Amino acid sequence: MSQIETVPKPRRLVEFFLLILALGIGVFANALVNINMQKPFDSDFYVQAGVMTVLAFAMHISLHIRAKYADPVILPIVVALNGIGLAMIHRLDIASGDNAGQRQWVWTSVAVVCSMLVIWLLRDHRILRRFTYISLIVSGLLLIMPLVPGLGAGDINGASVWVKIGSSSFQPGEIAKITLAIFFAGYLSSNRDLIMLAGRKVGRLQLPRVRDLGPMIIAWLASIGVLIFQHDLGSSVLFFGLFMVMIYVATSRISWVVIGLVLLVVGGLVSAKVFTHVGLRIDSWWNAFNPDVFVRSPGGSGQIVQGLFGMANGGMLGTGLGLGRPDIVPFSNSDMIVAALGEELGMVGLFAIVLLYLLLVTRGFRAALGTRDSFGKLLACGLAFAIALQCFVIIGGVTRLIPLTGLTTPFMAAGGSSLLANWIIVALLLKISDAARRPANTVPEPDSIAPDTGTGNGGATATNNSFNNPTQAVKAL
Repeated sequence: MSQIETVPKPRRLVEFFLLILALGIGVFANALVNINMQKPFDSDFYVQAGVMTVLAFAMHISLHIRAKYADPVILPIVVALNGIGLAMIHRLDIASGDNAGQRQWVWTSVAVVCSMLVIWLLRDHRILRRFTYISLIVSGLLLIMPLVPGLGAGDINGASVWVKIGSSSFQPGEIAKITLAIFFAGYLSSNRDLIMLAGRKVGRLQLPRVRDLGPMIIAWLASIGVLIFQHDLGSSVLFFGLFMVMIYVATSRISWVVIGLVLLVVGGLVSAKVFTHVGLRIDSWWNAFNPDVFVRSPGGSGQIVQGLFGMANGGMLGTGLGLGRPDIVPFSNSDMIVAALGEELGMVGLFAIVLLYLLLVTRGFRAALGTRDSFGKLLACGLAFAIALQCFVIIGGVTRLIPLTGLTTPFMAAGGSSLLANWIIVALLLKISDAARRPANTVPEPDSIAPDTGTGNGGATATNNSFNNPTQAVKAL
């Protein structure tokens, strides 16, 4: 009996209706803030609602034209998260008199436009494979930019991760996570067979050869370098975690994960002893309710404890948007926006947000499973994992599961650099999902794309076996 083949459907109409729901969530949240805080519905409210609607449907139209088979759920999820974040920042602005909401609207517009440019200009995600080593060079330049005299913005909130752009600042490390993911995907897809060569077997673990540990050692040293010179614990964990998950997906070998965890633990223990700021972070996590640690400056636990009290005040259903006091928590619109949302939306609302992130990440992994090339599998998996790791690190830090670091909550926290980088990640995931869901006979084969191989010499043909382990590893995740 012949197998019946189903023709994929674009499902842009599904995306259209989900976008209406997502926009409604953001507009309703903003309106609820105005009602509860007795702020009139001025022209800013209607202009902002109109701008978000235009941007969302412009992105929708771009996908309909340039990537009509893209996942129909990713864009609505991101629009909903972005809208909730804008509403909370607006609420905190009213209480504090700050103007972070206006800046966040500007960055949202810039980020969505850049995301649309990626959709229009990037014909096929496999083209990025040609820029494997260029991406590595760009990553290095981005990471050292904050340390360049006259360009770096200096030490801000204990970290040197910013560069000055006129009167504003930008965090180049946010873009570096994308270029590093491109490098890792290109390197591992080209050298997978070399990395998979048998090494020494210890018990049930198949250890790699010493010469194949080079990339992991480089990634480990790079993450330690970010920690040493920029005092940025969050980015250090993100970069190393990104490489670890991508090499596991490429090889399906648990030995890489074991080695990586050993390096992570060793690096963490040494850093806690050698670097004061790391030791203070760990101490404020472990002894958060100690009165001396609570009032200590710098490195005190007051921010964490106040956030915990705020979420406890919210209870199951929350105080309601605009009816709590999240503004008394330091950096409540950026580092601690999860605590602010937990107080005013309650545990139910916070769980709903976590489920949105979970759904977004799983759709990224689904794109990785569906795409036909190993570079796309690794890139989609790496980008989706970057969002997942950011969420875990920041939510875990705010809830005191792990030490608090300087990462931002994707799409929600105030910060233009993070918003721009994450919207670009969304565009890349949409392009990869379009290639994954598109009928095989319509997938473009531009001459400029190097054939996907499992070798390090850029060979001319690919084998189906080169996709087996990456697919199994993504399923394992």
